[in-house]
Amino acid sequence: MPPTSPRAPSRAGASSSADPELLARLAEIGTAAHGGPGTGAEVLYDRHGVLVVRVGDVVVKAHQADREGGPPLARRMRVADGLPELLLPSLGPPLEVAGRTVTVWPYGDPVSPGDLPWEDGARLLADLHNVPLPEDVPPWGRPTRAARLVAELEDGPAAREIRRAFATLPGWIRGEGRTEDAPAGEARRTLVHGDWHLGQMVRAGGGWRLIDIEDLGAGDPAWDLARPAALYSSGVLNPDDWSRFLGAYRAFQGPAVPAGGDPWEVLDLPARTLVIQIAATCVKSARQADRPLDGPEQALVDTCSRISSAGSSART
Repeated sequence: MPPTSPRAPSRAGASSSADPELLARLAEIGTAAHGGPGTGAEVLYDRHGVLVVRVGDVVVKAHQADREGGPPLARRMRVADGLPELLLPSLGPPLEVAGRTVTVWPYGDPVSPGDLPWEDGARLLADLHNVPLPEDVPPWGRPTRAARLVAELEDGPAAREIRRAFATLPGWIRGEGRTEDAPAGEARRTLVHGDWHLGQMVRAGGGWRLIDIEDLGAGDPAWDLARPAALYSSGVLNPDDWSRFLGAYRAFQGPAVPAGGDPWEVLDLPARTLVIQIAATCVKSARQADRPLDGPEQALVDTCSRISSAGSSART
């Protein structure tokens, strides 16, 4: 989760309960790509079925077992490799390791929580959204992720609030129709990152680059602004930071929102969906850790209550 989200993990020095055999294989791949021994393996991330290991200046990632790999992922990686000024290029095609899709990347320095590059993030997104849509790029279909997370919730007061808010979303997001059944707003197809937040940026090659391209594809660019919009609408993201981000995105002529006027005409549905999705993730994580919700997490659940009461808007 990004530095602006509840319970943001640190990439460096993360503890790991990963399969030792998989960890060893990733370390071997990283050592070979690094150019030989001499640098130990460091676990950067081990959550939600994803394992990321660093060996020197190389990062090796084992993707979630249930995520789409194969030709679609290879195509996404080729698109990213063709835009090295925006997206971190890979160090080779996807690999299959012990039944898992594995990719290899150069290391980049992550965002520091004390210095959040909102303007740089806005610029990268605006430039990405203005790239001519590559031929045969896979479609982005992640809005339906919220349906899976809500379905996984154990019963309880917070889960009930989230489910009530979830019921206000259109059927194509709730999994009751195809993503392509979305209304006219989804027809504004551009190249989108698909899961953007500040944790999806690293400094490499002389500037900031986008990483984690499993969802890179053709879609409505408003969804790339959905997470910060959701956090702002819940009171988790500082209004000044939201203004910096939105103002910079507009200044760089990003097409996701109108150049002037009310951006919530296009951001409301993506923001509502992400409020529900992030709240479900937080409640699930808190239950697994046997702890109460913290302040920002509770704020997201409270926003779900406002969504269900209003029947629509996530705005405060």
